[in-house]
Amino acid sequence: MSFVIEGNGEQQVEQLLRKLLGNTSFGSWVGGELVLGKGDTITLVNPATGSGFLQYSDATEAVVSLAADTAVLAQTQWWALSASARGQLMWKCGAHIRDVAESLAQLECLSAGKPLRDCRVEVAKVAEMFEYYAGWCDKLTGEVIPVPTSHLNYTRHEPFGVVTQITPWNAPLFTAGWQIAPAICAGNAVLLKPSELTPLSSTALAKLIEQAGIPVGLVNVINGLGNTTATAAIANKATKKVIFIGSPQTGGVIASACAQRLIPCVLELGGKSANIIFEDANLDRAVAGAQAAVFAAAGQSCVSGSRLLVQGTVYEEVVERVASATRKLKPGLPWNEDTMVGPINNAKQFQHVTALVADGVSQGAVVAAGGMADNISGGENGFFYQPTVLANVHNSMRVAQEEIFGPVMSVIAFEDEDEAVATANDSRFGLAGAVWTADVGRAHRMAAKVNAGTFWVNSYKAINVMSPFGGFGESGYGRSSGYQGLMEYTQIKSVWIETAQNAAIQFGYAIE
Repeated sequence: MSFVIEGNGEQQVEQLLRKLLGNTSFGSWVGGELVLGKGDTITLVNPATGSGFLQYSDATEAVVSLAADTAVLAQTQWWALSASARGQLMWKCGAHIRDVAESLAQLECLSAGKPLRDCRVEVAKVAEMFEYYAGWCDKLTGEVIPVPTSHLNYTRHEPFGVVTQITPWNAPLFTAGWQIAPAICAGNAVLLKPSELTPLSSTALAKLIEQAGIPVGLVNVINGLGNTTATAAIANKATKKVIFIGSPQTGGVIASACAQRLIPCVLELGGKSANIIFEDANLDRAVAGAQAAVFAAAGQSCVSGSRLLVQGTVYEEVVERVASATRKLKPGLPWNEDTMVGPINNAKQFQHVTALVADGVSQGAVVAAGGMADNISGGENGFFYQPTVLANVHNSMRVAQEEIFGPVMSVIAFEDEDEAVATANDSRFGLAGAVWTADVGRAHRMAAKVNAGTFWVNSYKAINVMSPFGGFGESGYGRSSGYQGLMEYTQIKSVWIETAQNAAIQFGYAIE
């Protein structure tokens, strides 16, 4: 399907907003309608052109307060429904998302700079998230505990009430669905604060699920800045738990704010994942996997395999093959059907990538492919960076220790299994990792020894809503997705029912 963009994409965005939101002005989605912000003006920039295409105002505390009050009321209505009824409505959400999938994908492509082909895949995954958790609604069973008294003791899973979710700019629609679906499955209402750089698709999602039958106000999207709108949401008394996806620095600030209120939080933070190739691996598959691990989404993925660890006996061959294949990957305009690598999302991140590559070269890394900004016809002022391979990297270099969040691969040599494990674990992060080997025993050993919340064997980046996701170390704590992610949104209540006919209560025990 062709998607023709004119200028900075402003006209196309207006058309998509009119279709998905019924309005070309933009603000927060609160109680089933767009509510204009009260604060500073925020300009959205097309990453492929570098020019602004839409402005809106920071929500600030006033809009957050309205959204919180609305969420409290809607949550009571939602929790009063039967579990089966909630599941049926969630299933309808998935179907409705699929009905408008192309429009959602186009909106995400324009605002986030992600290749259209990738956006289509992510929209389908968001629909799958609602369908998966629809099936869990009526399966949140408790336990009967055989306590040594005359009581019937059982447990219930109950919602927190209202949760605040703060999502990032690299995958705005995906992470919105990733968190909203389990939250409402468990019976909660949501205050979603997407990145101020990419709020459009998340806001459209909130309206879509209301159109599918989810109560108005159950999911409110508060659009604005972190230090105003997000801060107000965390401080609001309605917020009972906070979920944050983003940088470790901001995660620390949010964890501190939650601690002051004595409310829990889940942190899904950065990564510097090690992708390990042994000499016995199928090198054709390993080289292809190494590229996909880093260059998909222009490297703007928390699980990016940005550290490629290669056994010394095949190091030169792997570097040569990866570099040769990488030179053929050309960045392109995200709305072109054949584009595989789009732009960096924003100017600040583009400068970060450029500076870290320069620092790596100054410390002795060798540019085997790429290594500079790219000039794209039709996107001359966009934030395009060549897919880059840095060889001769040592694990102590900044390019091996800091999250680049761009299309940059650092290739590090190792000699044996012990050194591979030591190098992989020599990082403050622990989000993901992978190994390529024909030795089944080694595969299991590596999976056990590498500190990572997700680990792949002879593949990379296989992620599904059914499986838990989260990190070790500075990659955060708590889990998203799967049953474990659902449990993050519930509280356990223990219920004691006295069954003895003539029971008396003394010192907390029932006595006949």
